[in-house]
Formats: sequence, C-alpha cells, structure tokens
Amino acid sequence: MGMTIAEKVIAAAAGVDHVKPGDIHTVHLDRLMSNDGTTHLTVDMYHNKLTNPRIADPEKLVFIVDHNVPADNPKTAAAQKKMRNFAREHKIDFWEGKGVCHQIMMENYVCPGELIFGADSHTCTYGALGAFGTGVGCTDFLYGMVTGTSWVLVPESVKFNLVGKLPDGVYPRDLMLTIIGQIGANGCNYQVMEFSGEGAKTLSVNDRMVLCNLSVEAGAKTGIFEADEIALAYLEERGRKPKAVYKSDPDAVYAREYTIDLTAIEPVVARPDFVDDVVPAKEVCGVKIDEAFLGSCNNGRIEEMRVGAGIIKGKKVADSVRFLVVPASLEVYKQALKEGLIDIFMEAGAIVMNPNCSVCWGSCQGVIGENEVLISTGTRNFKGRAGHPSSKVYLGSAATVTASAIAGEITLA
Repeated sequence: MGMTIAEKVIAAAAGVDHVKPGDIHTVHLDRLMSNDGTTHLTVDMYHNKLTNPRIADPEKLVFIVDHNVPADNPKTAAAQKKMRNFAREHKIDFWEGKGVCHQIMMENYVCPGELIFGADSHTCTYGALGAFGTGVGCTDFLYGMVTGTSWVLVPESVKFNLVGKLPDGVYPRDLMLTIIGQIGANGCNYQVMEFSGEGAKTLSVNDRMVLCNLSVEAGAKTGIFEADEIALAYLEERGRKPKAVYKSDPDAVYAREYTIDLTAIEPVVARPDFVDDVVPAKEVCGVKIDEAFLGSCNNGRIEEMRVGAGIIKGKKVADSVRFLVVPASLEVYKQALKEGLIDIFMEAGAIVMNPNCSVCWGSCQGVIGENEVLISTGTRNFKGRAGHPSSKVYLGSAATVTASAIAGEITLA
C-alpha cells in the first residue's frame, strides 16, 4: 500500500519505511517554533518542572515575538523579556518586530520534507512548501525542546483535487473559505488536507500558504502541497535546499476525495461568528463596518498589499472607518515601500502598522468595541476574537476588505 505526502514525512521522521493512519510513532523533529503567546509558560515549566533541564538542539529552535508588538502593558513586557532572556541564554534564534511567526518561518526556515512543531495553531502554513507543520501546546513544545522528539498519531489524508484556474478578481482566500464553508469547521478533524491537481500548479507559494494556513479552521492536523517546481524555485531564491521532496503514491489511500473547480469560485465572506458560515459576498453587501483589516499570517503578504493598493489608489477610506494595513513581515513591508504601496495606503487615509498579528489576534492593536463591525483578512471570526463580545467579525479577501473600507460597508471590489 502506498503512502501520501504527509505519511512519507512522518515515516522519515520516525525512521521507518512505512506508516499508516492510526499508527503512533516517535518522531525526530526538524524544527520547533514558539511565539510570545505561550513561550513564557514554556520557560516557566522548563525552570520549575524539570529535574534536569536541557535543550536537545538550540539550532532547531526559533522564538518569535509577534502577537503584541510592541508590548502594550507591563505584564506583556515581562513575558516578552522572559522569552528574550531565555533565547539569549540558550543561543536560540530570536525575532522581534520583524513580522508574524509563520511568515518569518516560511521566508527563512521551512524546507520540504521537514516535520515542524509550532506553539501556534496556524503552523500548518508550512505545508505550502511540502513540510508537515502542526500546532502543539506549550507542554508538548517543551518535551520536543528538551528531547528533540515527540509522538505523532498518523492522521488520515483527505485529497482536494483542484482543477481549472481562479477567475480574475477571485483569490485563494475566497477558495479556502469556500472549501471550509462546504465541508464545515469540523470537516477534516485530525486529518491532512492534501491539495493537488492541475489547478494547484496555478497557485504560487504565497497562494498555497493561504490554503494551508486556514486548514486548521476545518479541524485539520495540517494542510500540504507537493513540493513541485514552484516550491523549489521559491526555496532556491532564498538559498535553501529541501530535506526531501515527496509525492503521494498512485495507490495511496485517502479518507475522502473532493474535486474543486477553481473557475466556479466567487468572492465570498464568512459571517460572524463561525468561519464555516460562508456566503457569496454579494449577499452581505451593505452591512455597515467600523473597521477593516488587511494583514495577518493568512493574507498579509506582498500579493495582498498589491491587491489592496490597486483598489484604493486615488480613493479615500470612508470617514466612518478605521482601515488597518499591517504587512506580515519586515520583508513584505520593505517591498511594499519599494513599490510605493505604503504611500498609496497612507494617502488614502489607512493606518499602516509595523509587522505583527494586530487585530487578527485581537489583543492590542485595533481592538474593536461594543457592537462594532470588522471586516478582516485575519484567520478567525468567533465571538470576541477581535475585541468586545458583542462585536462582529466578517472574513473576506484583501480585495473585499479594501473595497469595503472605501465604501464604509461590505461591498465587492
């Protein structure tokens, strides 16, 4: 019996020839990432719970401050200081103020064939390069940090065969929200969403990041693409080489298979308070908004900056709207500056922020108040995600968000 891409990554990490869904294997981790959401808890456990604290391989660790940047209160400052000092003491790669953790990881670390644990649920983003990335809690992260190993229950894989090409004005964000709307927020619980087919070849690595990143919103363990020539070109541009390049075998077994016609996808919006409550964007046109957000690990890359700037150039943000534009990394920010995109946003009245999670995290920057409405390119829209429990979050593409910021209400670009 053949294996899927995900199964091959796990088999290699476990040092065995073959794995199948339901097996439990001890695996060697290629890399571990943690951000300021929980790293301080991991550090406390390291110092207070371990008899003989040690780090298996500091070179495999990456610490990234991205959720509250810069610190918004003394408690946050103390947590980040603890993280900063620990990284310095143990010679761990440390990033602060440089962007959202998953964007930094993709730009600088992730390689095809790797098995990566991240103390953040959207670690599944790394499947865009054919890596198996998955989120874990800080206890599992601690174990991986001190032993270099962990355990994995091999998940089933679900194949999404993509055919055709997205129409102009329709984006990978619309595609993935549509898929989640079709299969539900529990549609792939503890399964791998494998994206394949000739339609996958029409998607850039950044496009693929959008799909893999949101896989967890369908309950998936991870999302993954084959590391094809597009992925390998991205890697080569950044001076990295794959650990291994895997393809699913012709006789690999899938729990289910779906065929998604990209030509049939249209602009969509996820309504509050559920990511799978997805409707055509035209059905919610006219909903008044108080804030719009263009950014996050899902939709804050240079492609989205270009889309947003192209729509808002020569126009103005509605007087009633706060439009937050937050590049996903310093690299994205600098490229946007070089292309004049930041000038376009600022001249239109947008609030351009330093690279960080911002209102997607809903902790400090751009929090919305009682009964306020946000349209966002962030990852989640559950009750209270971006502020007050009575506030409402709609999820849409960069195009829909920007057009809505101009109109003062949800509208199509």
